[in-house]
Amino acid sequence: MPITPVEVKTEIYRKPYPSVYDDAIAHRIAKLYKQTPLTDFSSVNPHTDLSTLNLNWREKDLPECLRTKHVHRLHPYMGKFIPQLVEIFLRKFEPKLVYDPFCGAGTTLVEANTLGIDSIGADISAFNVLLSRVKTYKYDPTILEKDLRDMLKKVSNYMKEFSKETKLPKKLTTTNEYLNTWFADQARKELLCYLSFIPHYRCRGLLKIILSRSARSARLVTHYDLDFPKKPQRGPYHCYKHKRTCHPVQEAYRFLERYTIDTLNRVKEFANIRTDAEVKVIHDDSRKVDLPKNIDMIFTSPPYIGLIDYHDQHRYAYELLGLENNETKEIGPAKNGQSDEAKKKYINGINEVLLHSREFMTKDGLAIIVINDKYNLYDPAKVGFKSIGRVDRHVNRRTGRRNGAFYESILIWRKV
Repeated sequence: MPITPVEVKTEIYRKPYPSVYDDAIAHRIAKLYKQTPLTDFSSVNPHTDLSTLNLNWREKDLPECLRTKHVHRLHPYMGKFIPQLVEIFLRKFEPKLVYDPFCGAGTTLVEANTLGIDSIGADISAFNVLLSRVKTYKYDPTILEKDLRDMLKKVSNYMKEFSKETKLPKKLTTTNEYLNTWFADQARKELLCYLSFIPHYRCRGLLKIILSRSARSARLVTHYDLDFPKKPQRGPYHCYKHKRTCHPVQEAYRFLERYTIDTLNRVKEFANIRTDAEVKVIHDDSRKVDLPKNIDMIFTSPPYIGLIDYHDQHRYAYELLGLENNETKEIGPAKNGQSDEAKKKYINGINEVLLHSREFMTKDGLAIIVINDKYNLYDPAKVGFKSIGRVDRHVNRRTGRRNGAFYESILIWRKV
């Protein structure tokens, strides 16, 4: 008899982080991984039985190049779900309008567009909204390429001319403590130079994302700790990633150039498959945002309690671009921890979002929530839904220092 993800959940998932598996459970997990996970995503349709799907992908089953296809990799974002997961449930339930109240990096919105489904995303983070809008915007690839290449040429020429001057131009200076602390002099000047030219172009949002991605890589940090570095790295260090002595980055132009080319290629790739489905991204608190009353599906992955400070992971972008910081309105940030009080505050915030979103949903609308609910905080009855299904999967973290494994569930609820 086949082992399904639901069976694994029964024996293991209720013990979120077991330190030791007994032989029987270890055998069953090994047997599960001998089966072939779903990779033909276009085969999913309204008649597909979700309980038969194996969603326990390993690197060989679903390599990074597919998990980060086209615009999904315009900028690193910790805490997003993989696009294939969204695709499966959109194909299964075929909503007309899908809403993501924690839209983050815009994964739901991008995938909905490729399937011709209208979508709305909301997020309290100004950076997340910028990123989601940039990913889903409809560009003219010819005009875009001209502008991106012109920007690189303009920055390169200006920096060459600046090197001949004796006085530092005002546009290359800043009083921002973070920028002066976390970037080498040359890198900071190149980033500020690029920033100063952005208003001259039509694709300002995309240029800001290229700049932010470059700033992330150009910080004075170790190669293996790009997510949440504790302090600037100013001297040589032993690199766990490259297994040798490395030196902190001193300049940013090479990243601006590399990410410009990568961004252009990704936008062009997405342009070939995007549809005319409407995408709307709203910068607001999902507990009170105004929405249309015809939402027939929520598909979202809320913050995992006490795991990520979403504003802080893009601190360089907030400081460089001067974005509004709403970190005090985050739900379940890492800084709040996972105490009983933090859990109560977290689920109250999540429930407020779901109750508010429910008001704008059609009769029998679906809420599909991707979450690692290891504390059993999610209760559909408290927010006007009933559970009609659940799919559990084993997640392998494959990159960086966050390479541990964990379990997550896809909760399937219907409005009552």
